[in-house]
Amino acid sequence: MAKELLPLGSLVYLKEGTVKLMIIGRGIELNEEAGNVYTDYAGVVYPEGFNPENGYFFNDEDVDRVIFRGFEDEEENRFMEVYEEWEKTITIPKKQSD
Repeated sequence: MAKELLPLGSLVYLKEGTVKLMIIGRGIELNEEAGNVYTDYAGVVYPEGFNPENGYFFNDEDVDRVIFRGFEDEEENRFMEVYEEWEKTITIPKKQSD
């Protein structure tokens, strides 16, 4: 069974979070001081939107509550199939929660 990530446009609260985040990206690779890692999601504060100095990178297990689920169609289903295969072959670790 394919991993079920939330679709783009979903609004969530993170654990211990006080602001809503809108998911704008998935499968993000980051270059950190300790080395390269990846996260399930990239998000921005809702309703402000994109601010390059205020982005959030988090994983599915960091989500506390889903407020709104984004749009899904057959392309979303295909993306999830590709994501599952990508996650099996990626050689960098998943970013650990802060």
